[in-house]
Amino acid sequence: MTLPFFLGCPQWQHPAWNARLPAGQTGLARYSRVFNCVEGNTTFYATPSQAQCRQWRSQVPADFRFLFKFPRAVTHDGLLRGVGNQVQAFLDILAPLEDVLGPFLVQLPAAFGPERLGDLWHFVDALPAPLRCTVEVRHPAFFAKGEAEKALNRGLRERRIARVCFDARALFSATADDDATRDAQRKKPQLPVHVLPVEAPAVIRYIGHPDLEANRAFILPWVERVAGWIEDGWKPFVFVHMPDNGDALALVGLWYELLQARLTGLPPLSLDAGGSQSGLF
Repeated sequence: MTLPFFLGCPQWQHPAWNARLPAGQTGLARYSRVFNCVEGNTTFYATPSQAQCRQWRSQVPADFRFLFKFPRAVTHDGLLRGVGNQVQAFLDILAPLEDVLGPFLVQLPAAFGPERLGDLWHFVDALPAPLRCTVEVRHPAFFAKGEAEKALNRGLRERRIARVCFDARALFSATADDDATRDAQRKKPQLPVHVLPVEAPAVIRYIGHPDLEANRAFILPWVERVAGWIEDGWKPFVFVHMPDNGDALALVGLWYELLQARLTGLPPLSLDAGGSQSGLF
């Protein structure tokens, strides 16, 4: 399926998805018949083997994109300093996926503040071409609309790097009366939503309200913005999360329904067409 934007989830399989995805030999193959990208969150915690990467490449079409996170040792433990060898080793392992790699996610901790911007620019400038990245910040100063945020945004624009927009407003508007929502609110950062003017394809990470319909008001402004980007010739990335990601496909369906009402000619999503194959990671 050809989409004018990238649509995905934070993982490519979940037991609750088995009856909704098309048939296929593996979880990734089934997922990639509906979605054209995925967040590679697992690489933040552990690096796969090169053999795993070869298997993943064989299971996705050429227009699919993986957005892998740089390992925690690089972004959080090393804070981007002195990590050249670790980065190169990581990239060498992912080499079988080279033609299906989207921008790598440089997810920075709240401890990474304005005084460290020089380290960020040194890090991204040293990445080998044609590798691209996108940057997600958590320090409060980068959301204060002051000089620190201006310096961050200016540096990203100069390098044509997208600033990840992490939107958890719907999640934090929910009453935490179930374990999944309590856990998500505990783990996810509660930050303002700041969108950098587009100098690269935008990356949106949307964390939903556990009540599906409660998301509609939060999604509609994004639908308008995403549609505008598409009409301007950009191909943004939209990742859809839920407190319990077993519910993520329902939220994807709502997102897509609203976008179809805004943009003509979008193909239907191939959800609800599958059997019950368990798939393999």
